[in-house]
Amino acid sequence: MHVVRVLIVEDDPIIAQDIAACLEDVGYEVSALAHSPTAALKELSLNPPDIVLLDINLGMGMDGIQLAEEINNKYGLPFVFLTSYADRATLQRAKHTQPMGYVVKPFDEKGLYSTLEIALFNHAKRQAATHAFQDFEHLNTRLPAKLTPRELELLKGIYEGMDNQQLAGMFFVSLNTIKTHVKSIFAKLDVASRPQAIAKVRTLLSE
Repeated sequence: MHVVRVLIVEDDPIIAQDIAACLEDVGYEVSALAHSPTAALKELSLNPPDIVLLDINLGMGMDGIQLAEEINNKYGLPFVFLTSYADRATLQRAKHTQPMGYVVKPFDEKGLYSTLEIALFNHAKRQAATHAFQDFEHLNTRLPAKLTPRELELLKGIYEGMDNQQLAGMFFVSLNTIKTHVKSIFAKLDVASRPQAIAKVRTLLSE
């Protein structure tokens, strides 16, 4: 069984040790404690974790938000912000980095565990969705008449078994709009029904 490895980036050594003890108590492995952005970047490069627990307000040089941007750009790892009070402007900057969650100081073991578990689950879902959409984009290169981005999204829904009513609810459009899109999708796939569309997609994805 894979043990989740967590990099803790926290400039206060006492808080960092407290977090590490909590994580180890609930079954995580702490890959390293980094007390500065420089140390964190070194660990990310040499000893990449599964997830990063990252203090927003690091005390020197690069702040946690800038470090989060670096994680997004270079490593693609999920991260959770650790924060006490932050002003509105800081929180707005933090949101733009798309963290997988927030842990507010003072924290408790149960809340820390729940936040990290949800973060890991959501990251896995995001990766699966990205890979699935990339597969469908590749499928599009094999069609004489290309599907639009919206048609690709709808085709993925059809492939997963969604009916027109469910698609309309998911994309917040009318049933007639969905029917128009589905008709166009069927024409481009050269099929006449959902089962035929699903079979055609399965064939194209396997080639």
